[in-house]
Amino acid sequence: MNYPVVCFGEILWDILPTTVVPGGAPMNVAYHLRKLGINPALITRVGPDNYGKRLIQLMEKQGITTDYFQMDFELDTGKVTMAQGEGEDIHYDIVKPVAWDNIEWDEQFVPLVSQCSYLVFGSLSTRSEASREVIYALRDLAKYRVLDINLRPPHYNRQILEHLLDGTELLKLNIGELELLTGWFSGHRSERDRINTLQDRFHIPTIVVTKGSRGSVISVDGEFYEHPGFRVDLADTVGSGDAFLAGLLFQLSRKAPPEKALEFASAMGALIASYSGPCPEYKVEEVNTLIAQ
Repeated sequence: MNYPVVCFGEILWDILPTTVVPGGAPMNVAYHLRKLGINPALITRVGPDNYGKRLIQLMEKQGITTDYFQMDFELDTGKVTMAQGEGEDIHYDIVKPVAWDNIEWDEQFVPLVSQCSYLVFGSLSTRSEASREVIYALRDLAKYRVLDINLRPPHYNRQILEHLLDGTELLKLNIGELELLTGWFSGHRSERDRINTLQDRFHIPTIVVTKGSRGSVISVDGEFYEHPGFRVDLADTVGSGDAFLAGLLFQLSRKAPPEKALEFASAMGALIASYSGPCPEYKVEEVNTLIAQ
């Protein structure tokens, strides 16, 4: 079977103050793509524990293939403890090492990734050498690379990030991550200066920056489009950026113009922020209703 989007990396349990929910950016993106009618594949690794078995069952229930899930008999399934800080800030304690740190190369990845339209991966899954080497090899196979930056101290370093940025077709990051990355190169004044710097330095055609309650901006070959965001009653922001990315890819895959893609992505992110957890039950019609309002 051909999968138009392949997501690579972490699958885990988010241990929130009041509940435990499945998570991990690649899994969240895959979940929302499936809701939007796109059939994604997810390359990841879990332990043989109950947490791992439950994740496999949950993905199968959602109609997401688990053919590319690996089982690790030495490491546990991933877990993240999360605490809400002030405003929109969330503090993460990402357990290491866990199963998704140990993703192994498999020859069946070659046809899977070389035939897909988008390869989606994040910076977090490169914190271990094993998974990092696999994503480096997959990037060489992919036609279109989508990098979702997730800067969670201490799980990143500059050298690896620069290698990931080089050769990426679409970069998604938040405003804090934009400021941190561009702060390495030189002093910048404006948001657009920072985006232009990344585009020029690493030859990235499309960069999208989410800014929380201040909306988002996308630059396509140096042309800027902005969206102010949608007002919703906030439940939590966990996974809203992943829903945003899924919405953006859904629209871009349908050849939507950048401003339309950004509007839809913004509505997706806002809608998920109005629910608790990164992968709630919702109907796609709710996204269109939010846009219409």
